[in-house]
Amino acid sequence: MKLTPEAAGTFAIAPTPFHDDGKIDDVSIDRLTDFYAEVGCEGVTVLGILGEAPKLDAAEAEAVATRFIKRAKSMQVIVGVSAPGFAAMRRLARLSMDAGAAGVMIAPPPSLRTDEQITTYFRQATEAIGDDVPWVLQDYPLTLSVVMTPKVIRQIVMDSASCVMLKHEDWPGLEKITTLRGFQKDGSLRPLSILCGNGGLFLDFEMERGADGAMTGYCFPDMLVDVVKLSKAGQRDLAHNLFDAHLPLIRYEHQQGVGLSVRKYVLKKRGLLSSSAQRKPGASLTDTAREEVDYLLSRLARVDKRADFEPRTKAAE
Repeated sequence: MKLTPEAAGTFAIAPTPFHDDGKIDDVSIDRLTDFYAEVGCEGVTVLGILGEAPKLDAAEAEAVATRFIKRAKSMQVIVGVSAPGFAAMRRLARLSMDAGAAGVMIAPPPSLRTDEQITTYFRQATEAIGDDVPWVLQDYPLTLSVVMTPKVIRQIVMDSASCVMLKHEDWPGLEKITTLRGFQKDGSLRPLSILCGNGGLFLDFEMERGADGAMTGYCFPDMLVDVVKLSKAGQRDLAHNLFDAHLPLIRYEHQQGVGLSVRKYVLKKRGLLSSSAQRKPGASLTDTAREEVDYLLSRLARVDKRADFEPRTKAAE
């Protein structure tokens, strides 16, 4: 079950569920994990940037990761282990792998600036967690402020045989995917799985540029599963039509600062989270924002019935 460069499909970025009082909601973890499996996700990534990992203490992070792993069964689980120091990174990585994780994800600290600093950091991170741990390189300059060119990414991957996947979240980033796949064609880059995040904002064209799938937390992971499968099947128009129907909600959810609030609000409406709460400090939606999201959902439901929550409400009654 360890992660390999052949990994493909949809890996949902899971939010960390909390009760209104800020305590971890284990029941919602189980419900989310079951849902991801039911809709066809190949994997789940936990304790990512939008998993509110910095708000958890070490024991809580270990408990959340372990619960997702144990519940996931046939799905692969990737655990975000980014930390200010390598000791904490190693501890969570080793514990997660011992619990049955498929691999871990590492993001660069914002302090890195030069290419040498970046490549050195990831060589040291590999040494810290152990070269037997498969890991995912997270490339998200919009949030992390660390710019990694395709050549730098190639160097990191070639330096570390255990780096098996790139989580691609650059914007603009379509040419980066093309360049990396070009490196593979000329033999200068070994096989590498590329899954795309950034809220899924460019997934339709990222798939056409050579991405292997999606790794993001959009509130309709079942749509991501469908778009990935349609793209791989060569059903270009169907993939774009479905993606375009969701694009207004994707755009709204992509707002900095409130995106997680939107995501948790919709996941609660879908019956997957008991509460849309974030652990403090955290944002919350205003009444106006909730009305806007509800309006977007009502429009989406005309095309995609998964956005129509009325049947679920009637069934519950």
